[in-house]
Amino acid sequence: MFFRFQLIVLVGVSLCAAALVIMAGGCSKEYHKADADKEVYKIIDSKWQEGFGQKVNYTISDVPASPNDIQIEKAVPPSRTISLAQAAAMATAHNRKYQRQKEELYLSALDLTLDRHDFATKWFGTFDSTYTRYTDDSTLERDETLKHEGELGFKQLLADGAQISASIAYDWLRYLTGDPRASIGSVLSATLTQPLLRGSGRKVVREKLTQSERNTLYQIREFNRYRKTFVVSIVNAYYRVLQQRDTVTNAENNYRRVAESKERLEMLAEAGQKPLFEVDQAEQKVLTARDSFVRAQQSYNQHLDEFKIRLSLPTDANVELDQNELKALEQIGISEPDYMLHTAIETALIRRLDLATSMDRIDDALRKVMVAADGLGPELDFVGGLKVGSTPETDYSRLQFHHGTYSFGLSADLPFDIKAERNAYRRALIELRRQRRDYEDFTDKVKLEVRQAHRQLEEAAERYRIQKNSLELAEKRVESYSLLLEAGRLTVRDLLDAQDDLLQAQNLVTAALVDHAIAKLNFFSDIGVLQVRPDGMWL
Repeated sequence: MFFRFQLIVLVGVSLCAAALVIMAGGCSKEYHKADADKEVYKIIDSKWQEGFGQKVNYTISDVPASPNDIQIEKAVPPSRTISLAQAAAMATAHNRKYQRQKEELYLSALDLTLDRHDFATKWFGTFDSTYTRYTDDSTLERDETLKHEGELGFKQLLADGAQISASIAYDWLRYLTGDPRASIGSVLSATLTQPLLRGSGRKVVREKLTQSERNTLYQIREFNRYRKTFVVSIVNAYYRVLQQRDTVTNAENNYRRVAESKERLEMLAEAGQKPLFEVDQAEQKVLTARDSFVRAQQSYNQHLDEFKIRLSLPTDANVELDQNELKALEQIGISEPDYMLHTAIETALIRRLDLATSMDRIDDALRKVMVAADGLGPELDFVGGLKVGSTPETDYSRLQFHHGTYSFGLSADLPFDIKAERNAYRRALIELRRQRRDYEDFTDKVKLEVRQAHRQLEEAAERYRIQKNSLELAEKRVESYSLLLEAGRLTVRDLLDAQDDLLQAQNLVTAALVDHAIAKLNFFSDIGVLQVRPDGMWL
């Protein structure tokens, strides 16, 4: 009866212990998350080089932001007007694609933590408790036992390929019926496997870790390259919305001018100074101008809604963009970058982060060839081990090393069937040739991008100067043609055509101005000198 009571108490304690473990595991979830975040961003910070850009706005959304990170609400400002700086900040803080890039950076470093862990000391421990009841039907004798088994140890992979493991195990057996007896003992065991040929070099053993380290560096580069192209895309989208809004204004003004011209023509026709068919022509132009105004307004609303999504705002948010930003751009006007074409190309070949990654991947391919060549050789391992038990029955703390089992020897695997290894080596050689070609191709593409960006910048500057002159001429024509029409020296068609030319010139001037601003940003981005400020704007 006493042993039954002891069993019930033991089971109850075990259940309580299990419950405590489960509760502790639940309470430690936040700890594990914080521990992972700390390790990940320690890796990222250590690999972030000065030339990559400022180390801000790179933490994922559920990690506490650093003091320099953008902290702006995803909400409509009280003024209902979003400036360019506010748009850049909101997009950097909340844009969904930008958030995904930050998560890709995090996940790359998270994978590295596991690959680094492969070479860390890994501790393990197990514990089992078993109650057994046995009844002999012939003698009606009944046995009850309580057994505990546990093991504690570690294993580790060394940089030269050696694998070490050691553990100490114990078992405790208690008979609960008949003549109560107990036995307790322990066993110490250890093994060592040391590669001597295949898989014995540090570079071979650490290749997976080396590649993971470099992948994290590549992801940091990719993230910083993305930040540059991202800010250009936000600025581009912002100015395009303003450009479309200016198109609406121009279309509305043109509609009013055409309507006024039609009214004046009706008065002249009533006075017998103009034929009625010219009034019909004017009426047709009024309808056309009205249609253009409506279509421009719809296009503007569409552009604005799409831009709201870039800021992670709902499309029904009642906001508008600051038209003063377009006026400020007009005041800046056209400015030429201080880069000759050959200097810009040389700068891009040095500063472009994606080009540096493409070059580094040649080194990755070279290492893969070395690892694949190592796999062609024979495998020869030194294997050693020991197993030592404690004094029988009761003294588990006294290990009998003089009665232990010790072993050592060699294990060989001759390379008779290495078809897979042969194919892997040949594939690695081909991949190396591919990577070298890819780097050459990427270099040519970078040069092409810079040359194209330089041409677009020059073209946009020249187009803006041309369209400014065209606008001045169109304004003079409308003014003089209106006077000539009233004097009866001009047909209405000539005036209407002049008004159409004015509308087109106004739109083309704004388009050329925006094109030049974006072309300049693209040029600086393509040569790798564009830097993103902590507030999301650019240097």
